[in-house]
Amino acid sequence: MAYWRQGPPQMQAATEQVAMAPSAPAKPPKSRVRMMRQYDLVERVRSYNPDTNEDLLNRAYVYAMKAHGSQTRASGDPYFSHPLEVAAILTDLKLDDATIVAALLHDTIEDTEATRAEIDQIFGPEIGALVEGLTKLKRLELVSREAKQAENLRKLLLAISDDVRVLLIKLADRLHNMRTLEFVRPESRQRIAEETLDIYAPLAGRMGMQEMREELEDLSFRTLDPEAHAVVKQRLDSLAERNRNLIGEIETQLTTNLRKNGLTAQVYGRRKKPFSIWTKMERKSVGFEQLSDIFAFRVIVGDIESCYRALGIVHTTWPVVPGRFKDYISTPKQNDYRSIHTTVIGPGNQRVELQIRTEEMHRVAEFGIAAHVFYKEGVGSPTELLKRESNAFAWLRSTIAILSEGANPEEFLEHTKLELFHDQVFCFTPKGKLIALPRHANVIDFAYAVHTDVGNSAVGCKINGKFSALSSELQNGDEVEVLTSEAQSAPPSAWESLAVTGKARAAIRRATRAAVRDQYAGLGRRIVERLFERAKLEYADDKLKGALPRLARNSIEDVMAAVGRGEMKASNVARAMYPDYKEERVARYGAKKSPAAKSPPEPARSPNAIPIRGINSDLPVKFAPNGGAVPGDRIVGIVTPGEGITIYPIQSPALKDFEEEPERWLDVRWDVDETTPQRFPARILVENVNEPGSLAQVATVIAEHDGNIDNISMYRRSPDFTELTIDLEVYDLKHLSAIIAQLRAKAVVARVERVNG
Repeated sequence: MAYWRQGPPQMQAATEQVAMAPSAPAKPPKSRVRMMRQYDLVERVRSYNPDTNEDLLNRAYVYAMKAHGSQTRASGDPYFSHPLEVAAILTDLKLDDATIVAALLHDTIEDTEATRAEIDQIFGPEIGALVEGLTKLKRLELVSREAKQAENLRKLLLAISDDVRVLLIKLADRLHNMRTLEFVRPESRQRIAEETLDIYAPLAGRMGMQEMREELEDLSFRTLDPEAHAVVKQRLDSLAERNRNLIGEIETQLTTNLRKNGLTAQVYGRRKKPFSIWTKMERKSVGFEQLSDIFAFRVIVGDIESCYRALGIVHTTWPVVPGRFKDYISTPKQNDYRSIHTTVIGPGNQRVELQIRTEEMHRVAEFGIAAHVFYKEGVGSPTELLKRESNAFAWLRSTIAILSEGANPEEFLEHTKLELFHDQVFCFTPKGKLIALPRHANVIDFAYAVHTDVGNSAVGCKINGKFSALSSELQNGDEVEVLTSEAQSAPPSAWESLAVTGKARAAIRRATRAAVRDQYAGLGRRIVERLFERAKLEYADDKLKGALPRLARNSIEDVMAAVGRGEMKASNVARAMYPDYKEERVARYGAKKSPAAKSPPEPARSPNAIPIRGINSDLPVKFAPNGGAVPGDRIVGIVTPGEGITIYPIQSPALKDFEEEPERWLDVRWDVDETTPQRFPARILVENVNEPGSLAQVATVIAEHDGNIDNISMYRRSPDFTELTIDLEVYDLKHLSAIIAQLRAKAVVARVERVNG
């Protein structure tokens, strides 16, 4: 899609449109392109596919030209020149007739009066599906530019999962738009270049299309940092001029040495792109002069055996640079890339990077999934062909399956970027299974790559037989054993910030959400069961299942989670199961009383009260924000929708805020295991004499009595006294009282009291 077209307003509504065209430039630039004619297009396709359907190509050419009519681009060129150039890029990739036709038509549904039904009728449903897969979302209300970008990316990836040719057209479309980016407004230029560098260039790389990836990266770099691009390019040009003879000498020596040993090979050097050089300088924090592998030489031989023979000849001719050997033939990259990489000290003591591969490997390295022959008879659909032949396509489909499960648009975009970037490290399970992960991945990522259940239950690991932390970064060749425990059903939520891969992050987030939901469901079940016990009603899941339609919930767990979150009253569940049930109002500890009434005695603690074990219990529990509660306090629970239970001591003045909401009050009781003591939050107010060392004395008393200071704030009440508000963690009321008593005994302390929030 060309994002900077000039056309009727209704054609500008697409939500993926990241750069609108100027309304009408005063003096449009003179047309820069000579449009390809019909016979030129047919000849380009016929050059690699003699059986091409000329009539289909000609009809698509004429249809698209008429549909776009007088529309123009910001450059002043006819708009039809854009789909024509996209089709030309795809002919360089030697793609089938349907892909070329879909490229010609790819903007017709979006920007002209054409419809899917009409395209199906004229060109067939296969081409219609390709064109619709490329049509942007229409008038979708999204809250942010990131959400808009993410939704369009999600739609693109889902379309790709049905037919990968959608991706090839989309990449060609983006490449031509980047080639003509100079005609776009500067602010739009920036956004488009960032999106290309973030999404489309890495996606092309993951699909093995290195040549397209490098051009997209370089065009984006030139836009985002023109000064750096110009400096690097100038240095590269200067270096190439100085080393022109050296490059020819290396090519000649390599070819000659291989021929002497009975190997026929094509050898040619190539200069790395400015973006690749710049990122390496940034990653290694080195200057241009310190880079040693600016030129790479490709050695193309006949078969795999010859690759290893060529490697032996090279290594016996020149010294090898240690640590620079990689064998991607025996362990291909996930994008199907295969080659042998090595670096030697060549003529003139220059480091020479070599890539040794066969002709077929070279074709896949340059064109990726586009290297698979789609136009031959008997290969099946492109999707079926790639399922059989392409690891890159398998990676793409698994990524789509993982990332499209329940993530919001921003999460989806974040995780997709994580999956697209970086090279891989290759690690092994104890049984020898190869696991490919992004660079900087750790054991958490490895565990989730093995299986989600392994990741969720991981508690430790061994790397190459030695115990290591789960956050340890993995290196090529590491053997990793993940230690699991059935006692851990969900990972700590903090793992999400440690994980590198999108798969691990998504799985951790799902497991965390499920664990929280289980907590709410468990709380809701206890609340419901205790209400039924008080009301002397029989509760059974089977009976509740029959009442689900009346509660507008799909499952019993949904009902319990809603009760636990405070979104549904337990009394509503009782009424759904027993229509005659009437809720009894129970006097609460802080309920209002008429002036003439005597204060009723506090109710006895119900045997049905919910047990509270502390912050780390299996219930979503927190404590009063301004004072907490400790074992020994008489306590009450307040249900806060979406947050769980907040525990207050009954003397807390904050309970007055809930007097009119008796349905939110819960009977709760302490259930503390004395063999495994836990700390609980409390707050004290200390007024001490303002003299040197007074704060140290207060802190010493607390420390000597095994209290833990969580937070402290100070307020100068007068020149002589300072008021300290201290948040403590203590074991129980007796522990807290002992600390307060010891503080009162200090001469520097004028007053101590507990704060009840």
